[in-house]
Amino acid sequence: MTRTTMSPELVDVSDDASLLRTTFALFPSGIVMLSALIDDVPVGLVASSFQVGISADPPLVLFAVQHTSTTWPTLRRATRLGVSVLSGLHRSAVGRMSAKSGDRFAGIDTFTYETGAHFVGGAAAHLECSIHAEIRAGDHDVVLMEVHRMGSDPSTEPLVWHGSTLRSLTPPEPTH
Repeated sequence: MTRTTMSPELVDVSDDASLLRTTFALFPSGIVMLSALIDDVPVGLVASSFQVGISADPPLVLFAVQHTSTTWPTLRRATRLGVSVLSGLHRSAVGRMSAKSGDRFAGIDTFTYETGAHFVGGAAAHLECSIHAEIRAGDHDVVLMEVHRMGSDPSTEPLVWHGSTLRSLTPPEPTH
C-alpha cells in the first residue's frame, strides 16, 4: 500500500541563495583534511565535499574546492596528497584546521610519508592519493583523486557535517 504524505513547497533555486545553502547543509557528509608537504611545510585544507566509492578500478575518490581557495593552488602541486577522515577527536580543532591564516596544524598530531602525503593522527581513515582529473563545475572544481595506499580504524567514529554543525554519529547498540 502506498501512503501519500504532504509534500513541501518547492521554490525556484534562484529565488533564495541562503535557502539553497541551508538545503544543501541537510545532507550529512564527512569532514576530511587534505594535506601534503610543500617545500617542507605542511599545507592543508578542510573539505566536507568529499565522496568515496566513485570507482573501484581505478580506485577513485573526489572532493570539490571553491575557485576562491588560496590553499588549493599550492596544495595541488603535491605529487601525493594525504586525506584524513576526521574523527570526533578533531571536533575542537576543525576551526583552526580550516582557518584562513595561521598554523592549521598547531597542537595537532600529524605524520608524513616519504611521498610527501601528510596526515592527521587519530583519523577514522587515511588515504594517500594523487590527482587523477580536475573538472570545472560552476564556482568549484571537482577533483578526482586516485587512491594508492590506505589505512583505517573502524572503531573510530567519524566527524560529520550536518545542518551547518559538526556532529558525531551515535555508535550502534551492542548486539548480544
